[in-house]
Amino acid sequence: MTAEYVLRSLLMLFLALLSANASNWLYLAKLSSVGSISDEETCERLRGLIQRQVQICKRSVEVMDAVRRGAQLAIDECQFQFRNRRWNCSTLETMPVFGKVVTQGTREAAFVYAISAASVAFAVTRACSSGELEKCGCDRTVHGVSPEGFQWSGCSDNIAYGVAFSQSFIDVRERSKGQSPSKALMNLHNNEAGRKAILSHMRVECKCHGVSGSCEVKTCWKAMPPFRKVGNVIKEKFDGATEVEQRKVGTTKVLVPRNSQFKPHTDEDLVYLEPSPDFCDHDPRTPGMLGTAGRQCNRTSKAIDGCELMCCGRGFQTEEVEVVDRCSCKFHWCCYVKCKQCRKMVEMHTCR
Repeated sequence: MTAEYVLRSLLMLFLALLSANASNWLYLAKLSSVGSISDEETCERLRGLIQRQVQICKRSVEVMDAVRRGAQLAIDECQFQFRNRRWNCSTLETMPVFGKVVTQGTREAAFVYAISAASVAFAVTRACSSGELEKCGCDRTVHGVSPEGFQWSGCSDNIAYGVAFSQSFIDVRERSKGQSPSKALMNLHNNEAGRKAILSHMRVECKCHGVSGSCEVKTCWKAMPPFRKVGNVIKEKFDGATEVEQRKVGTTKVLVPRNSQFKPHTDEDLVYLEPSPDFCDHDPRTPGMLGTAGRQCNRTSKAIDGCELMCCGRGFQTEEVEVVDRCSCKFHWCCYVKCKQCRKMVEMHTCR
């Protein structure tokens, strides 16, 4: 056995392990060089997909642009929800895009899995409603007259199709061989909790019809909540996540609270297996662990965005910077707003 053969074998093993991470599909958001995903050959070239996801891509090529939009949606929402925390969903140009943070069984990983599963369900459902996809359209099961007396009409969001696609595409890795049983159970639970954040907050939107704007006839349809609402719900679940461990009940492996005094988690709660690191310091051995040096902080806040907590007791430095804001805005008939640009000096605090 030659040294070259050994090195090649190790490289192939490393690449296989790298591609096995269930969140690697989020790398689709980084593939700006790839145009529209419009044929089966493109599926083979997409980095971050395991083989079974490639097969799904080939069977549902028209859906993949929506999946890519979902990947970007998940990253954007993660960065918004964690913008004031030590770990702020910074992305890397490698896989996984959030680094090793998502390979651990932490609360942060729980959030990433939940928001990712939700984002695919949301983006695919939106594509259905907009007429972008031939395989699905509006939800035609919502029709007739409701118990409240209004007429179901318009285009109800086909959330059933979006959720089903998210389950098949996102959950496939966890159902494959080679995954840690407890980690797979955690990820599958959080995936479903993310999708339920949409399902539990579907809303009814209506339009009135009648003379002079009266509401003699009202037509309504079911619509998804804004994705920011979904992100807020999942962030609340992150704040109250339950630490769990795997136990065998009969012949079934299940996750139960590590502390028996805690009430059992529901299907809509997030769960995690191990405590999070403090995220204070940059660790070059752990991709994605960037630390908080150089991060902006709030000098007057006592919360996690405050300089004391954000900077982990290392202190912070203050400098005056010039900012430009719109000011003295006036409405001009018709119809635009004209503003001046005002410059002012403000204090900016950054962690040492």
